[in-house]
Amino acid sequence: MDQCGGSVDYVQESARKTLTKQGYHLAAHGAVKPCLWLNRSLRGGDQCYKHHFYGISSHRCVQMTPTLSCNHLCLHCWRPIDEPIAPPEEWIEPKELLDGLLREQQRILSGYGGAATTDRSRLEEARHPAHVAISLMGEPTLYPYLDELIREIGRRGMTSFLVTNGTRPDVLENLSPTQLYLSLNAPTEELYQRISNPSSPGLWKKILESLSVFKDAPCRTVVRMTLARRLNMANPEIYANLLERAEPDFVEAKAYMHLGRSRARLSREAMPEHSEVLTFAGELSATLGYKLEDDVPLSRVALLTSGKVSRKIFDA
Repeated sequence: MDQCGGSVDYVQESARKTLTKQGYHLAAHGAVKPCLWLNRSLRGGDQCYKHHFYGISSHRCVQMTPTLSCNHLCLHCWRPIDEPIAPPEEWIEPKELLDGLLREQQRILSGYGGAATTDRSRLEEARHPAHVAISLMGEPTLYPYLDELIREIGRRGMTSFLVTNGTRPDVLENLSPTQLYLSLNAPTEELYQRISNPSSPGLWKKILESLSVFKDAPCRTVVRMTLARRLNMANPEIYANLLERAEPDFVEAKAYMHLGRSRARLSREAMPEHSEVLTFAGELSATLGYKLEDDVPLSRVALLTSGKVSRKIFDA
């Protein structure tokens, strides 16, 4: 196997073709992918909600994953997850993996050099990434060297956001990214089973343990909820009880978006309007005692803050 080129021999041929067609750049058992907002930002346009909430520049953000494997098959996931990808027989060391992923990011950026619509100053900034979003696909905590990967990102002068489904609390106890996210898909175990389709029993209990781990995390913490109409967009008081276990610095309430593979599992009617997200966020704010501080209508997302830390990481 070409460890840090683009070859991923253990990935099924059909899955590899799908990933490549959808713009994933593979490096060993990881991948990077340009997002919509990187494309818009490099053309001088608006940036994603992470920019508005926390000051992250979309064109300087590397959206990546250290593993293509996941232990969930969520109804709302837009990624090509229907053909599960098994973990590799051997894992690549963090430095080598990050080198490969950053090379692929540069290959992505090279495609913008000849376009008249490219913002030249932003492209030059993009060649020097400042942030790594470990959130592309798969469950990052399945990568056994995740702690060292996060430290390597920091040693290279970049910040990191890690998004986890919370099913491995023992791993989370040892992690300290710049900002740690937990995706909370449901307020109850019964609904969690229906929405997340976990690969093994007992994972709801693990998520509850992870919420408790969050309370003592040495970094900034966020609980994110992807909300789908007539599915999990109710009972804010039950969500509040769960959030009180974690005492996160921030809560993000975001609409399910009818995109990608999720369209085969949920109808377009499941996608709430921004006004509905704001209503739910307001109810959660009143119950939890967090301030509804900001929102981005285009992304249909609202931010609740505890007031414990400043939300901006970079001035933007």
